[in-house]
Amino acid sequence: MKPNLLALLRREGGIVASFGAANLIRHRGGRWELRGGAPTDHAAAREWCSLFRHEATFPSAPLPAAAEQPGAPNAAHNRILVADDDPTLKHPNEEQAGGKEFRPNRRLARGLLGAGLILVLAQSNALGPAPAGPKPNVLFIVIDDLNDWVGCLAGHPQAQTPNLDRLAASGTLFRNAHCQSPLCNSSRSSVLTGLRPTTMGIYGLAPGIRDVPRTRKCVTLPQYFAQHGYFTAAFGKVFHDLSIPLRMRTSEFNLWGRSPGMPLPKDKLVDTPSAIRFMDWGVYPTDDHDQADWKTADAAIAQMKSLPPGKPFFLAVGFRLPHVPCFASQKWFDRFPPEDQVILPPVKDGDRDDVPEFAWRLHWKVPDPRLSWLKQAGQWQPLVRAYLASTAFMDSQIGRVLDALNAAGRQENTIIVVWSDNGWHLGEKGITGKCSLWDRSTHVPLIFAGPGTGRGTQCSQPAELLDIYPTLVELCGLPAKKGIEGHTLVPQLKDPCAPRPWPAITTLNQGNDSVRTEHWRYIRYADRSEELYDHRNDPNEWTNVVADAKFSATRLQLARWLPRSPAPPAPGSSERVLAKNKGVWLWEGRPIRPAEKVD
Repeated sequence: MKPNLLALLRREGGIVASFGAANLIRHRGGRWELRGGAPTDHAAAREWCSLFRHEATFPSAPLPAAAEQPGAPNAAHNRILVADDDPTLKHPNEEQAGGKEFRPNRRLARGLLGAGLILVLAQSNALGPAPAGPKPNVLFIVIDDLNDWVGCLAGHPQAQTPNLDRLAASGTLFRNAHCQSPLCNSSRSSVLTGLRPTTMGIYGLAPGIRDVPRTRKCVTLPQYFAQHGYFTAAFGKVFHDLSIPLRMRTSEFNLWGRSPGMPLPKDKLVDTPSAIRFMDWGVYPTDDHDQADWKTADAAIAQMKSLPPGKPFFLAVGFRLPHVPCFASQKWFDRFPPEDQVILPPVKDGDRDDVPEFAWRLHWKVPDPRLSWLKQAGQWQPLVRAYLASTAFMDSQIGRVLDALNAAGRQENTIIVVWSDNGWHLGEKGITGKCSLWDRSTHVPLIFAGPGTGRGTQCSQPAELLDIYPTLVELCGLPAKKGIEGHTLVPQLKDPCAPRPWPAITTLNQGNDSVRTEHWRYIRYADRSEELYDHRNDPNEWTNVVADAKFSATRLQLARWLPRSPAPPAPGSSERVLAKNKGVWLWEGRPIRPAEKVD
């Protein structure tokens, strides 16, 4: 008896497992075929994924068994892979694997079933019957490189983020939230594992968590939710690009959806000191639909329309802007004053005169240009305007996702959390980029809204992105997760003035740490040099008072929070990594020579 394929697909939310013993489809010798050898029509094969409502790439190598995928809720359920426009799929064996994008349709499905091939629809224990009483859903929104230039945080007077502002007005805004590392990979790894960089040994853009002994088998935040009955899906940049091996992606989420790359013009718009294509800004593309964040929002909205019934969901959506290239179409630039009227961030001449020289080593050679170059090239105002414009566009995509959630009737029972992986300098302290331990790099938006949160409340006490994991676990009524290092923010969601003894700690490479309280920032570098700033009187961190004897007790009190015995860089650490070898400081594996300093 043939099963009703479409009914099964709808019942399972569009998730398809495998083709019986054939397991996967591949392209060989100019024709599509099942791994078992049965040929199919090429046009029909390309339409297969229309059944699933998601594009997919099927490499010829079979996926590993469930037992081989650490932390997987049930790997048998997780067979759909991301589309091949995902820039993170450009792995060395791509051509040999012969992976091709295709979208087969009902004809092929019926043909396969008619030929006696069994389509297995896997049902995992993690996606079993819903528990008694509905659990809240989770909408987990990640932003790339957004500092506090958000309307509700008042980081820039010309910032336009109406959708983030309305979300903050409906929930709780943490005004003093900080990342655990001002770098994409280490920050996101920390949030998703619930572990500090100093515990993982992940300080650079590589390695990923599954390549590090300490985190290889850890249960990440989405995996923990999947283990407790949630359907989990991700779209856009959630983990850092390339940090999760292709074979393991569907063990991280039940569905790893599209993660489109940023559009790039034929030639760079700005001739920066670094030739890297992504270090760019300006008006591009002409059509918003070509933007990666538009496509990511589209995919997330489509998923909301085809969720598995009777199961709570954990939907992660990662937006790429305002990370460089800071691109937006003309209409978004038109929302801001001309370049000569754009308000520049406050910068003090000689600001680094009282900053330890060692601080330069944390951003020794990076593609982000120095302020001195921006001024000389006349690009400071254009960059600031582009950052504001690209942020405004990204905010509009958050608005599209929020509106879709409401239209689907899911808003009342969905906890929404929005966070940025790190901040970004736009000239402060003489730099652009994020590799620093100052407020501009560490201070990020963090908003919770939905069941169990406040309404229009704001908390000024320090919060860490590390706290997201235990907070969501508690809000959703799941068993407390053992072994993670954050602290729940639920008390502050109930009462923003509830006492919180912990500061926010940020690490940038081994031995370089910052401690942020409500009023103070203390920094100690790996050479033992220090900085201390009083945010009540110095919100721009312009005056280092660490040498002032009257603050010695404060310095000692803050120093007690510094990580003890931080893990060394994990094997395979690379990119933005500062380390010491045989008494010589190395930046990305090369000796640091003071004569090469660019300021």
